[in-house]
Amino acid sequence: MDSMVMGNNHLVSKQNEVAKPLSVAFILAPQFTLSAFSNFVDALRLAADDGDFSRQIRCKWKVLSHDSRPIASSCGLEVIPTAGLEDPKSFDYIVVVGGLLHSGKKISNQLLSYLKGAAELDVPLVGICTGSFILARAGLMQGHNCCVSWFHHQHFEAEFPKLPVSSDELFIIDGKRMTCAGGAGVTHLAAHLIEKHCGKFEAARALRIMLEEMPLPAATPQPQPVLTEKVSNLVVRKAMLLIERNLSNPLSIEDVSRKVNVSLRQLERLFHVELGMTPASFSLKLRLNHARHFLLNTKHQISYIAFECGFIGSSHFTRSFKAEFGITPTEMRNRGTVKIMHHSGG
Repeated sequence: MDSMVMGNNHLVSKQNEVAKPLSVAFILAPQFTLSAFSNFVDALRLAADDGDFSRQIRCKWKVLSHDSRPIASSCGLEVIPTAGLEDPKSFDYIVVVGGLLHSGKKISNQLLSYLKGAAELDVPLVGICTGSFILARAGLMQGHNCCVSWFHHQHFEAEFPKLPVSSDELFIIDGKRMTCAGGAGVTHLAAHLIEKHCGKFEAARALRIMLEEMPLPAATPQPQPVLTEKVSNLVVRKAMLLIERNLSNPLSIEDVSRKVNVSLRQLERLFHVELGMTPASFSLKLRLNHARHFLLNTKHQISYIAFECGFIGSSHFTRSFKAEFGITPTEMRNRGTVKIMHHSGG
């Protein structure tokens, strides 16, 4: 019996070895985000082999470049390319890892031409972190929905006003284009591809080793603002994200309810259950806490901070700030006093 089990395991292992592996190429932008790259490639590594040998059996990966020079990440650590610009058709996916949005350094013309050639060959392109900006700048997101981090949502809308963009989900798969906000979403996008090509077990095992939850679907909302307790209701979480990414030009609560497809009354009821406050109160508290952060960590004028946080004037800002924190903005800046936002139970 034992010999039969061993034989069967050996057969399964051999089948895994000869099956066509998942093949992924990485294009790293100048000052790319190291965590986005490492999360994706480590998920592949953990799914690729049994045990802890890291052999490229079920999954294979390469870092491509037109030259062999090291590529510096945003934190200063460098990655050395492992291959030249190989035939795009030899890869199942080409993943573009973005990084600092306003560093001034752009991806090379050779790499842009390579990506455009890959798109013409119908090779799926993946943009992670700000890789979505790189694909959009290359004209490769036309006709496709795009996922970005809530932090970069307004930047994307300003640069590409005609492209549909969302920061509600962890990632979006739209035909031959896949985009991901970054962070933990990268790991779950990688797990989705691993599950598709290698199986559910390999995807779940990779996540388990990385101390992540079981695979999350693409539509899972991005994390809510950090100034509140954990919120489980998806409608409230989406509303919170909408409010946070429109701090300088606050949406009316009617607009928020319309965008999350519930009535104003229902939204207010859900906020009360989850947070113990109305959506309008949450919006005000969130803007005031962002203003407090600016006061304590920047040298911006108070009038500028008031404007950036969506207040109609300095006097309105000062009254609201003192009502929340007990001191004026000027007094807080002078004292360096921090009061954490609290809310009552539901």
